[in-house]
Amino acid sequence: MAFTAQDVKELREMTGCGMMDCKKALTETDGNMEKAVEFLREKGLATAAKKAGRIASEGIVKAYIDTEAKVGVIVEVNSETDFVAKNDSFQEFVTTVAKQIAATNPATVEELLAQKCISEDTTIGEMLTEKIAKIGENMNIRRFERFEGDVYSYIHGEGRIGVLVKFDTDVANKDGFADFAKDIAMQIAAAGAQYLDKDAVPAEVVAKEKEILSAQALNEGKPANIVEKMVMGRIAKFYKEVCLVEQEYIKDPDITVTKYVDQTAKALGGSIKIVDYARFEKGEGLAKKEENFADEVASMIK
Repeated sequence: MAFTAQDVKELREMTGCGMMDCKKALTETDGNMEKAVEFLREKGLATAAKKAGRIASEGIVKAYIDTEAKVGVIVEVNSETDFVAKNDSFQEFVTTVAKQIAATNPATVEELLAQKCISEDTTIGEMLTEKIAKIGENMNIRRFERFEGDVYSYIHGEGRIGVLVKFDTDVANKDGFADFAKDIAMQIAAAGAQYLDKDAVPAEVVAKEKEILSAQALNEGKPANIVEKMVMGRIAKFYKEVCLVEQEYIKDPDITVTKYVDQTAKALGGSIKIVDYARFEKGEGLAKKEENFADEVASMIK
């Protein structure tokens, strides 16, 4: 498979490696981008594959929580420009969409668009079409997540990053718990954990990581008999990076998130468990200029 200068540029942005290394990786892997990233990691040249952090589209991430029904929603709605994203009419529409999801629990965006709005005599899809015609800019409802139970949210940077977290708790001190829940949501926004815990990491992801780490150790000239021990140590580090409960707690790096949860539960006199979460970064995974909002959140917390 042939590759282009754009492919080399994209691989450089994904891995932070030099141009010649990226060209060699693409040559060795016949232009396969994913295998080229693995090739660079195995050679110890790429510390991480930043596959999905590229910001593509404008718009907003918004959260809505119905405290009486104990339902929380996070939704991303995209627009072409940041100017429209700040428009009151656009923001009101996003709020309407979030309330609709909370009330009707659609399974997909397509199902949501076909639903009759709970507050107006029209479908959500028709409302979207009307907004597009009125504002004069293309828009789309990209994705959403809905949780039931003890749910808390955090929105950073006027809707650039949004987090929704579900807890299982019997803590009576709601104010104290709300402060804790915000801390956890901010941790997710800043550190961007891909999984809740070790059990949530797919077996094939762990297997692939072990394969890459093994090749990396061998390429470093380590003896085969100690490679396995090295890989196990590096896998433990991998879990600390990608699993929320294994991560260092940003406000106190001397403890893990798990330890912070346990300390808070003891202090508030009850039990606390993080059940699930969703983290949306506006436009992530779509191609446009790259901005690291997660670093911005992290610096704000510190």
